[in-house]
Amino acid sequence: MIRDGASPVWHPFTQHALVPRIPKIERGEGAWLVADDGSRILDAISSWWVITHGHCYPPIQAAIRRQTERLDQVIFAGYTHEPGETLARQLVGITPDGLDYVFYSDSGSTAVEVALKMALGYWLHTGRARTRLLVLQHGYHGDTIGTMSVGARGVFNQAYEPLLFDVGTIPFPAAGAEQQSLDALEAACRGPDAPAAFIVEPLVLGAGGMLMYGPDTLREMHRICRAHDVLFIADEVMTGWGRTGTLFACEQAGIVPDIACYSKGLTGGALPLAVTMCAARIFDAHYSQDRRKTFFHSSSYTGNPVACAAALANLRVWETEPVGTRIATVAAMHERRLGGLAALDGVENVRRTGTIAALDLRTDAAGYLSDLGPRMLAFFQARGLLLRPLGNTVYILPPYCITDAEMDMLYDAIADCVNAVLTQR
Repeated sequence: MIRDGASPVWHPFTQHALVPRIPKIERGEGAWLVADDGSRILDAISSWWVITHGHCYPPIQAAIRRQTERLDQVIFAGYTHEPGETLARQLVGITPDGLDYVFYSDSGSTAVEVALKMALGYWLHTGRARTRLLVLQHGYHGDTIGTMSVGARGVFNQAYEPLLFDVGTIPFPAAGAEQQSLDALEAACRGPDAPAAFIVEPLVLGAGGMLMYGPDTLREMHRICRAHDVLFIADEVMTGWGRTGTLFACEQAGIVPDIACYSKGLTGGALPLAVTMCAARIFDAHYSQDRRKTFFHSSSYTGNPVACAAALANLRVWETEPVGTRIATVAAMHERRLGGLAALDGVENVRRTGTIAALDLRTDAAGYLSDLGPRMLAFFQARGLLLRPLGNTVYILPPYCITDAEMDMLYDAIADCVNAVLTQR
């Protein structure tokens, strides 16, 4: 039986016993959400990192309306459509040169599952059945079984441990410890038991705490994998579409992954869509008269034409509007205010990559289950801000339409929050 007066909705990453009321959002406009009681909430995390240009961005909404009147859905196994074909060609044109094929799915987690299956299929079908996978410490790639297996182990997936497969873990390249991480990767790639692939979030590890490392380290990771013929998988689900300051994070290192995963901002955040892109040799390993070499993966909504139309509209926005200038402006806003937060007692590890800024509150109980997290979340909600701390880590990842005044509102609230929660301990 449903609890008296309760909604039957089970929300993600929500402990309902601790959340007495969940706000109901009626509409979105720009960087703002409007609740059913008329209150306005500044969306400082782009609604889980997906909204790029702003909520209900008119060119994307118009494209969605046009497509719904033409073709809403068709099976993508054995059939195709113009939005899917056009989008694939345009994606090949704007992603790093050498990502030649596009496989559609509907979420970042699924895109990574596809990448893992592509990698294992490649080695099986080329007669070298490598099965071992390498991951970066503190990584997060999703909540399905394969993606949990290649992500950090902990409270998120403890209950599902019996379902997860073993991987090799490379230490995170923290500042000053980059070489230790690279040496570990080199050692793990060497020898007769070479891994099938190494998967990494380029430049920024999102759910792991907005951990950041430099393009030089990313470039060297890629070089090591190339030297040992280990497939390099770039999970750009969060880091893509301008979040790190360039269209894709891998551009800053000048590298081309063998397999790349893109989602979140692919449609500007309007509809769920993801792609896994790969080098021609990955596709060619599955291309055969032998039906057993078919890539056996799909979902019912693979390549949904409405979502593809939204993505095409998003690409037109990137092509015709000054998105790069907006991104640089957001980065400059962060730089103008980050120093003030760094000077606060109890604040450490203030950092920024592109439009993503983060800081940690000093505590003896760091991590996702830190008691600071819920207290800060409640503080921000009372101030009309959608800021969702990762334990003792506060981060800002706003839509590119955010204004100076709105950014000042965020930074002022964070400063007040730091002083409030640290004096209450």
